[in-house]
Amino acid sequence: MLRHFDHLTIVVRDLDRAKAFFAVLGFQEAMSVVIAGEPFSGYMGVPDIEADHVTLVLENVAPRTEIQLLRYRHPEPLPDPHIRDLNKLGMNHICFAVDDVEAEVAKLRAHGFEPRNAIMDFHARKLVFIDGPEGVTVELAEWH
Repeated sequence: MLRHFDHLTIVVRDLDRAKAFFAVLGFQEAMSVVIAGEPFSGYMGVPDIEADHVTLVLENVAPRTEIQLLRYRHPEPLPDPHIRDLNKLGMNHICFAVDDVEAEVAKLRAHGFEPRNAIMDFHARKLVFIDGPEGVTVELAEWH
């Protein structure tokens, strides 16, 4: 039986910018290690892997909410030219519930992170898409 969502991992080139993005949303770095060789290569199916692995945690939230960042040293990460296209197959976006979507957008803008669209009201929520690290779509939702 599933208990709850555990984490999302994002492969990034600019680790500092990705950490800064999630810090604005309230995530704090919990640990940072380098993963290399076995057992990681076998587990992930990436031969000769070497990568920075950073765990970010949203503090004082239950259940624990993590974003994990991977910055590959080897091999080179594969670009996804359709990462921002929300009509592609596969992962579409991640959404976080917030208390005040306008305030969160203002904080993100103040740190150089722009929304993709105007805030919209849909299904008892105010919603907005933000350009996250490497073009990953992050949505914020304020329930009302």
